[in-house]
Amino acid sequence: MSAQIIPRLLLALPVVILASRVGAALLRRLGQPPVVGEIVTGILLGPSLLGRLWPQAQSHLFPPAVTDHIDVLGQLGLLAFMFLIGLELDLGHLRGNGRAAAVISQVSILLPLLLGGLLALGLFDSFAPQGIDRVAFVLFVAVAMSITAFPVLARILTDQGLYHTAIGSLAMACAAASDIIAWCLLALVVAFVKGGAPTESLTTVALVLAYFVAMTRVMRPLLVRLSRWKRAAAGGEGQDGTVLALLFGGTCLSALVTDAIGVHALFGAFLFGVVTPRRSTVVERSAARLRSVAVPLLLPLFFVTTGLRTDIGMLAADPAQWLWFGAVLLVALVGKWGGGSVAARLSGRPWREALSLGALMNCRGLTELIVLNIGLNLGVINEELFTILVLMALITTALTSPVVRALGRCEEPRQRNTRPVHEPDPAQP
Repeated sequence: MSAQIIPRLLLALPVVILASRVGAALLRRLGQPPVVGEIVTGILLGPSLLGRLWPQAQSHLFPPAVTDHIDVLGQLGLLAFMFLIGLELDLGHLRGNGRAAAVISQVSILLPLLLGGLLALGLFDSFAPQGIDRVAFVLFVAVAMSITAFPVLARILTDQGLYHTAIGSLAMACAAASDIIAWCLLALVVAFVKGGAPTESLTTVALVLAYFVAMTRVMRPLLVRLSRWKRAAAGGEGQDGTVLALLFGGTCLSALVTDAIGVHALFGAFLFGVVTPRRSTVVERSAARLRSVAVPLLLPLFFVTTGLRTDIGMLAADPAQWLWFGAVLLVALVGKWGGGSVAARLSGRPWREALSLGALMNCRGLTELIVLNIGLNLGVINEELFTILVLMALITTALTSPVVRALGRCEEPRQRNTRPVHEPDPAQP
């Protein structure tokens, strides 16, 4: 690292982190999850506002060399966060909700996929980067329209007092199933984009499946034994530090493997979190320590790099861009909210509960931003479509809490599900 870069980086880091905390606190007062304020802060620090009002300040804070280092730190935060998402993915929510969750999650994935694919055909001529394959573009946009933000959903349910209710368990079950399907589909799309020839794409998919089997059949039993051994050993700071180092090291190595295979490194981090045994005191303590650093300190760096890529001014220059934005937002609402609501109603849920479930499935949040950055880095979408999809993610996420609050709680206290459920950390987005 150049000596000239260090002072700039030491200035940019606290500005980004503190601004994100302020933005999260302000939006939290308006009943929004913190991630909405952090997304807004990232956009405001980019060319959409700061770059227009005070371009000298933005160029001083975020020169390319500093932005590159911020991006690296943000990517490390994302790896840790994806591990935590995998660790929090409690498939126990599916017990007793399997049939309804299967119907709702499949419809809320398939309908956005279909509508998103049709929309992508219209978007291709205006927003596809030069040389990108039409099939790759359509598949990516379709998958991007089908995302549900599992961790943000957990936070909203907790804030609304619905996490331990029947509707909360069903929503988490649907989101868990949707998350698994969406990440698998995205892995296939990334393999297709990187693989090039059909045989290379099939090889990548086969390697991913082999790695998944190895992680579940070999790595998970080893991690279970390790957690039991650490639980039996004497406690202390040294033990927790060792487990924390093993978890972070394992996350990085798993990410390295999936990146070498040909899919994104984030898939490896997510998979390592899925196979890591939960309900272990030492693992939960170590994960909490990792979360306490990754969420408030490193994730804001990802938001600012996303904000630097988001320029709302590009849309203002062309009214047609706003028409496309309206089409994207409409498809997003109809596909996820409409599809989830109709599927819940057909599953026997009353309309108000069905609409609440649809609104919850429509929450995209940070997960959507991760997917969009993958697409932009791969060159599947251009910056204009990236900006449109970021705004769509922001609006659909911001709608979730007020809509669910307006519809009211669909469960009486006497109907609350008393089955123990793993409580998400309140600091998590």
